[in-house]
Amino acid sequence: MKKSFYLLLFIGITYGCSPKAGQELASNTTPEGVRAIEEAQADEIPIASHIDLVNVRRDKVTVEINPGAFTQDQVTYRLPKVVQGTYAVSNFGSFIDNFKAYDYSGAEIPTDKVDDNTWVVSNASSLDKFTYQVNDTYDIETTEKPTPFSPSGTNIEKDNFVLNLHGFVGYFDELKDASYTVDIKAPGDMLKSSALPLASSTTNEADGTVTDTYTAERYFDVTDNPMMYGKLDIEEFRVGGINILLSVYSPNGIHSAAKIKETVNTMMEAQKTYLGDLDSTPRYDVYLYLAPDGDKAPQGFGALEHHTSTIVVLPESMSDEDLAEAMTDVVSHEFFHIVTPLSVHSEDVHYFDYNEPTFSKHLWMYEGVTEYFATHFQVYEDIQSKEDFYSTIAEKIETSLGLDDEMSFTEMSENVLDEPYASNYFNVYQKGALIGMSIDILMREESKGERSMLSLMKELSAQYGKENPFEDDNIIDQITSMTYPSVGEFLQTHVVGTTPINYQDFFSRVGLELIEEDVVTTFFFIDQQVPYIDANPATKEVFFRNTKLNSSITALGIEPGDVIKSINGTVYNLDNIGAIIRASFQWTPDTDVEFELDRDGERITVSGKVGTPILSKPKLQEMANASSEQITNRNYWLDK
Repeated sequence: MKKSFYLLLFIGITYGCSPKAGQELASNTTPEGVRAIEEAQADEIPIASHIDLVNVRRDKVTVEINPGAFTQDQVTYRLPKVVQGTYAVSNFGSFIDNFKAYDYSGAEIPTDKVDDNTWVVSNASSLDKFTYQVNDTYDIETTEKPTPFSPSGTNIEKDNFVLNLHGFVGYFDELKDASYTVDIKAPGDMLKSSALPLASSTTNEADGTVTDTYTAERYFDVTDNPMMYGKLDIEEFRVGGINILLSVYSPNGIHSAAKIKETVNTMMEAQKTYLGDLDSTPRYDVYLYLAPDGDKAPQGFGALEHHTSTIVVLPESMSDEDLAEAMTDVVSHEFFHIVTPLSVHSEDVHYFDYNEPTFSKHLWMYEGVTEYFATHFQVYEDIQSKEDFYSTIAEKIETSLGLDDEMSFTEMSENVLDEPYASNYFNVYQKGALIGMSIDILMREESKGERSMLSLMKELSAQYGKENPFEDDNIIDQITSMTYPSVGEFLQTHVVGTTPINYQDFFSRVGLELIEEDVVTTFFFIDQQVPYIDANPATKEVFFRNTKLNSSITALGIEPGDVIKSINGTVYNLDNIGAIIRASFQWTPDTDVEFELDRDGERITVSGKVGTPILSKPKLQEMANASSEQITNRNYWLDK
């Protein structure tokens, strides 16, 4: 009670004094008083941030950070090295220029940049504010500088600002629980979309600019609520009690929010029905950035989840049909993240360290099960045929087998930033989804259709929820005790262990069979939308991926890992490989080609005719002689 009294007394004093006077009073307090001051700073005095979208210079915006008064000798300010939902180093501090600190008289004071993301200020009691410029990431993705995955990146244009706030606003090690205000100064005619609470909006009558002030209870809320400002097309609608806000930026006006709304509405209605009584959110924002063609447009297509929103980046050149399909696949995945990891997650997720993160062992759950739900709900809610669903599952099997099928998923998850695990991360969307599928089939068979992977996640969500993380090392034992020995054995063998999954074993339970069929692939270098080649950004070398190659490639004598040096006498690397890919679209079976390759340091030349590219692919189909029990289990799995 005394502590509360002194805390309130200090707040009254500091709000009645200048910041300097408050510091002088603080310097004479007891240790208990200093702790009270620090708690007051964290709990009562928000860190004020200001982002100027009006005075943009060379694709840079100015940010000002005012943390309030400090009493300690030294403070550390950071921008995130890694952000939640991504499993790669982003180093947002590396996009900061002209970082300066000022005292209360307006004089510049020294700062020490410790690494890409960290600045230290000594004699912090004199610190008034920081200012710095932020470069965006979208328009340099084709350069050699490493950039974040586009949906987690930033965009600064005269008619569009993608404000993933973790790219603009940082945090203090000493004030990790502090609240924030975020001021956005923008042209008065600019549209905006943000899920952060809007505290006020003030118009400057002199120049017509508007300053919007948003509030965030802690730094996590700053990073968890992206914004978009600019020439936006916005649609708002409701789905099962959830208010959906769809904000679309289509720079050339090719796609409209009204048309995309139809797809998102149909999809989310089906998702809400699929989820049933699972607690969700009263509002969900979808920010869609449609990238134009060109070297300065983002290249990392996909989405990044947040608790109540997602940012999606897709090509503007997509047809209406392709865009609708992509939105269904991508946005449904992100929306299902409200189940896991947003409601069911470990301590590594809950107490995330943006600078030195540790990672949970359970990406099979966070990304894999989420991807499975995003795939399964479409057939379960009758917005996709069973044949299309079977085809999607077969494609995931094919892709997963091109990665390391004997790698422990828990080991990969825990070490996902490091090799060889980082290059296998994509498997969380392939084999991870197949893990979810296998457990779902097991649970529905064991329970005669009464239980499923979804019901298990609901039970875990009810037990834990957003504010109560589980212990990483205990969750598999807990799931085993909540379900069946067969589920526990599967997890230990195929998720913790390194034994590949015998998918036919699970398909036979539901009257399906996996066969191989020869398929004519679309082009020499590409199967559907998946290329056979990849590139090393550091060396710019282009090489054939370690995957099953089509018959035309193998007939020439090309092997996975071969580095392309030249084709038909022209030298190729990352800078110009697109030209030969486009040219290959015109190749016929009689076209002659010659490749010069580097294979383990040895130069070799192969040549011949292109031929007809054929690839043996897995195909999932229903058994002609399935038993009544198998058909019943299939109905448990795919029919309501």
